[in-house]
Amino acid sequence: MASVQTFKATAHLQDGFQVKAASRNFELTIDEPKSLGGTDTGMNPVEVVLASLGACQSIVARAYAAKFGVELNDFRVEVEGDLDLDGFFNRSEVRPGYSDIRYTFYIKTDAPREKVEEFVSFLESKCPVGDTLANPVNLQLNRVVIENE
Repeated sequence: MASVQTFKATAHLQDGFQVKAASRNFELTIDEPKSLGGTDTGMNPVEVVLASLGACQSIVARAYAAKFGVELNDFRVEVEGDLDLDGFFNRSEVRPGYSDIRYTFYIKTDAPREKVEEFVSFLESKCPVGDTLANPVNLQLNRVVIENE
């Protein structure tokens, strides 16, 4: 029996570049910094991608640490990515998305290094956001609905 679950979110454009993103009973304000024409009321979409990766890795770490005998006294992920804005602004043929994403795990634990390394390797293999970023995904426009006023 397949255990596929469909997750859903909506993004509703507000004034300027501000977007109200929602999923289940939660809402997130996404915007651009003033330097890119926004009002700086929230992370921008590419920052949300980085934050999502770090959050996903953190959740997987919490879910599996005990299985590997690694007590997490503290766990933090710092994520950074390189993006050529010329792709977004249509100034050159470079891709508009990230070319490179790097992350660093900060783990406070008494577990031996070998256990931590085994745990980290497993963690990386089970993070859905990391997997989505690292591998092609079938991305498609489902439909366009034109709503008349």
